Order: sequence, then C-alpha cells, then structure tokens
Amino acid sequence: QVQLVESGGGFVQPGGSLRLSCAASARIFSVNNMDWYRQAPGKERELVATITTGGITGYADSVKGRFTISRDNAKRTVYLQMNSLKPEDAAVYYCNVRTSFGENYWGKGTLVTVSP
Repeated sequence: QVQLVESGGGFVQPGGSLRLSCAASARIFSVNNMDWYRQAPGKERELVATITTGGITGYADSVKGRFTISRDNAKRTVYLQMNSLKPEDAAVYYCNVRTSFGENYWGKGTLVTVSP
C-alpha cells in the first residue's frame, strides 16, 4: 500500500498563511515531479504549483507571488507555503507525485478553509 499523505490544512482568515506538507513513503521509488492541485466545491481540479527534482518551479497565475512550493528530497516531502490567503483559495488541496517510471500517485487531500 503506497502512502502519500498531505497535512497542514485547516482554518485561516483572509490574509493569513498556511503551510501544507506531503510526504511520500519509501514505497514510491524514484520520485520526480511533485505537484499541488486544488479543487473547490463545484469546480474542476486545477494545478496550483509544480516542482521538479532539480527544484524548478511553476505556479498558476492566480497564486504567483503568494504561494511557494519547495521540496526536501531527503525527507521525500513537498511543501506549499501559502501566504496572503484569499477566500477563493479555499479548497481541498491534493498532492501529486510522478516517478521516473512514469507512475502517478495522488494523496487523499487536505482541506483549506479561508473565511472571516
């Protein structure tokens, strides 16, 4: 059973910050890209941020300048630092991991609520 577990979600007021983590178990070999997606109620899942093994990052336009994706390869963990959160950022955030073998894994999601 592959373990890919997100954590760090919760309640935050607009303008606040939150840090998400996603840890890949050793059962997932040769981890390459690690990405964060999100899905709000009534909307399709969208790519938020991506990071390669070498640390090259990419972001959705809606979060540029506010979110930062990073990774610790030794810990097999990807992070998403979210600052200046807006109500429209509220969603379930999902971690996605790709391997060098072309495999694709999803976490079960962590809920982020942004509300006064």
